[in-house]
Amino acid sequence: MWEIPPHSLYAMLVVFGLLVTATTCRLTLKRLKPEKDYTELRQRIQSWWWMIGILFLCLIVSRTTAIILFAFISFLALKEFFSIVPTRQADRRVLFWAYLSIPVQYYLVSIGWYGLFIIFIPVYLFLFLPMRMVLIGETRGFIHSAGIIHWAVMLTVFCLSHIAYLLMLPVKNAEAGGMGLVIFLLFMTQFNDVCQFIWGKLLGRHKIIPKVSPNKTWEGFIGGLLTIALVSGFLGPFLTPLNFRFSLLAGLLISVSGFIGDVVISSIKRDLEIKDSGSLIPGHGGILDRCDSLIFTSPLFFHYLYYMSF
Repeated sequence: MWEIPPHSLYAMLVVFGLLVTATTCRLTLKRLKPEKDYTELRQRIQSWWWMIGILFLCLIVSRTTAIILFAFISFLALKEFFSIVPTRQADRRVLFWAYLSIPVQYYLVSIGWYGLFIIFIPVYLFLFLPMRMVLIGETRGFIHSAGIIHWAVMLTVFCLSHIAYLLMLPVKNAEAGGMGLVIFLLFMTQFNDVCQFIWGKLLGRHKIIPKVSPNKTWEGFIGGLLTIALVSGFLGPFLTPLNFRFSLLAGLLISVSGFIGDVVISSIKRDLEIKDSGSLIPGHGGILDRCDSLIFTSPLFFHYLYYMSF
């Protein structure tokens, strides 16, 4: 086990405190209103216990263990994407190379080779995959499949791998370390989803994109945006090298990009006429349902942080 920076440890304890509070509230509601069905809420909270427990355990054990965890998450997300989006039978051998990009990309993360990490999938894999498809000799549906496969790898491998690379950045806030960056990004992204949902329930009147996500409202979006910006402004200096002003801007970036990630994955599900991307996580759906916002917040926050602080 490597040393846990004190601010990261405090953040972990706060998150566990929130989980204990959520569990207590559910049990209280169950006792006060036994006639209501709280099965989905129970499943959601239990799943959060498992997800956060596994994440924190891997972060505590070692940097390598955490990187392997994120690589496994990318694998599950890519597998789930290919399970819901149709591909050609002829593309099975091409999919092998898409999956192979996962260990290569995360190996580049583990050795801190930023120059190749940032272009391996967008450039080299982008050029290699259609070349491999050409060698198969099947032209029907070529453009469709090339777009699907590369976009899937970009979303589930390239974008999510930025979370792992946060652990490799030079330490500029020794009290939080790279672990603090990961906790900040994950917490603010998920908290943004919660805030936009709560504000939407309380004040929501005007829908933003009713055909894509009928429950998304301008009131929920703006309420979540302001809440996340304010919380980030105070939490950022505690867990990142950013000061209050730049932390506030990071909150705005996370809130907007998290919303976009959510509705983009919702658009995919609408197009495929499915409710959830899978059933891997009880109460949440599939891995893409849980990582939809992170797919967009991860690279954007990473590069914002990278150019502002490193």
